[in-house]
Amino acid sequence: MRLHKNLVLAVINGLNQIFNEEKYADKVVAQLLKIDKRWGSRDRGFVAETTYDIVRWKRLYAAIAEVQEPFNRSDLWRIIAVWATLRGYPLPDWNAFKETPTRRIKGKFEALRKERKYRESVPDWMDELAAAALGEEKWEKELKALNTLAPVVLRANALKTVPKLLRNALLEEKITTQYATKYPDALVLNERSNVFATSAFEKGLFEVQDAASQCVAPFSQATPGMRIIDACAGAGGKTLHLAALMQNKGQLIALDIHQYKLNELKRRSKRAGAHNIETRLIDNNKVIKKLKESADRVLIDAPCSGLGVLRRNPDAKWKLNPEFIVRITKEQQAILTQYATMVKPTGKLIYVTCSILPQENEEQVQQFLRTEIGQEFSLEAQQHFWPSEQGFDGFYMARLARN
Repeated sequence: MRLHKNLVLAVINGLNQIFNEEKYADKVVAQLLKIDKRWGSRDRGFVAETTYDIVRWKRLYAAIAEVQEPFNRSDLWRIIAVWATLRGYPLPDWNAFKETPTRRIKGKFEALRKERKYRESVPDWMDELAAAALGEEKWEKELKALNTLAPVVLRANALKTVPKLLRNALLEEKITTQYATKYPDALVLNERSNVFATSAFEKGLFEVQDAASQCVAPFSQATPGMRIIDACAGAGGKTLHLAALMQNKGQLIALDIHQYKLNELKRRSKRAGAHNIETRLIDNNKVIKKLKESADRVLIDAPCSGLGVLRRNPDAKWKLNPEFIVRITKEQQAILTQYATMVKPTGKLIYVTCSILPQENEEQVQQFLRTEIGQEFSLEAQQHFWPSEQGFDGFYMARLARN
């Protein structure tokens, strides 16, 4: 087990972009993996996993390395030295690693891990806010789970296949999976691999979608022939699942404020064989007004803090701030009250976030029910998904029936 300089340099370049240029980690890593075509899967895996690992534990590693942002190149090398020492890598005889205090690194690690904000590497404000909202014990469990590596989960596209057949098709491409109990369409990869390069993906046999996210469409009680509106569709992960449950029968309207996301949804729906999807850009209030009381189901996958998916987006810890939480909760309430008008009498509204904060979830629903439009609805069911309990992403969903 040894370090290779060209791979470490790639990681340092990536960290510089993420920490100092505030670029998104997933996009940075995607670019890093294209640097050298000679890299094998193990090399690419090292670059991706090391970059994400250091982003995840930034506060802890930076404190041990005694460096502060903005990090210069020397600081980043010090952080790499801390990471390598704690991971058991022997430090090569490189100039950047000369006089690295290995014993002191391990000693500081043992001292700092006694404090949660360092042990779990989280900003003070987030630690305090979530502990107050969830309670110390619950937050401790969730934070620990959110610092683990997220599994790669596939959703078998029911328009084209079933999990058993998909599993066999992937096995032919040397990708092994296992079934996920209680998640009927889900397959979990045994080892991380580039599933997007498979012929099964090109044929539209599956989408990559976390198991908790896969519960949203069934929770909406979508059936063939309905008129359903996915009001915050984005690139359409849940839209495609709804189309599969509807068996391409009925009308599925995907709304979003970003045209580029809807364009991506069109591309994905073609590959998936989903033909009942119509995309509409929300460029003014008339789009919502024209759909007043027209839908059997309205799904609001609301913009949120994303605290339930920090395993997949560890850089979000360092990009979020308390002001954003205040702003996003106001935006969620505005979306709820405006988009609820599209639900027809006897129809249902489904509110979803990938957050674990009650102020974005059940408290948001209760606040909505006290509004003028909200008084026409009643809470029918709600469900939490906790990373510490189910082992997948953190999600919340509520189903409200219009009286």
